[in-house]
Amino acid sequence: MKQQIKIIYELGKVRISLPIALSALTGYALFRQGIDAQGYLLALGVFFMSCSSSVLNHWQERNIDAQMARTKNRPIPSGKISANNALLAAILFAVAGSLVLYFTNPLLSLGLSWLTLFFYNGVYTPLKKVTAFAVIPGSMVGALPPMIGWAGAGGYPFSEMILLVAAFFFIGQIPHFWLLLLMFGEQYQHANLPSLNQIFDATQIKRVTYAWVITTVASAFLVIFFVIGNRIIMFLLLFYIFYLMSSLTISVFAEKEFRVRPSFYKLNFLYLFMMIFLIIDSLVKS
Repeated sequence: MKQQIKIIYELGKVRISLPIALSALTGYALFRQGIDAQGYLLALGVFFMSCSSSVLNHWQERNIDAQMARTKNRPIPSGKISANNALLAAILFAVAGSLVLYFTNPLLSLGLSWLTLFFYNGVYTPLKKVTAFAVIPGSMVGALPPMIGWAGAGGYPFSEMILLVAAFFFIGQIPHFWLLLLMFGEQYQHANLPSLNQIFDATQIKRVTYAWVITTVASAFLVIFFVIGNRIIMFLLLFYIFYLMSSLTISVFAEKEFRVRPSFYKLNFLYLFMMIFLIIDSLVKS
């Protein structure tokens, strides 16, 4: 039983699905100025839908995963679970998530959750085999979850406030992925996947990624100054952004070797802090 739970945990990419659920909860809290039982159920539904998308991604890329050192021990290529059983798990997660959202939130939130799944599994995943720039349309996967929460709470999904938040997460997906490329780009080539490593050298990718981080920070400023109202929260986020940019700038331009993994985690913490502080800010306003 413990082994089966571990397999489902890995297939559902729980460490990724939980932040996606938190992102949806952030959108909900922003509109409602607080969190209630409906908000938590929305987060649960989005979590199940994200797990479904992740399991389906494992199923779609099972042959590619078998060719890369980073992914060859994943449940399907390692034989821990059959491809058919993994597909069944994806369907069950999707049904569970859809039922939770259908019975507890507006239909628009369910529709947006399916749109997110479509962008990840129907757009981004197939495009990875065609172009190294698949991450750009695929970044919609980061933008849609806060809109799901906003719509679930009763908000218009194209309101300026939620669009600013969605834009931040959309832009932030691009340097997130390119930092991954700096760590694992050669393995993509071994699996015959298009990679930026085939177009740019490591120094060029490093500098392009740095430019995208600056763009992400610029979008973060818009959220900080036009969405967040609490001065303390604004200061804390600005302080962290200053720390992020100073350490990243030193690593890119002043050190011989770019510290990719620490930069990757520092950037991810910006996304996490943004979600947490947006929720806290909404609770303070209520």
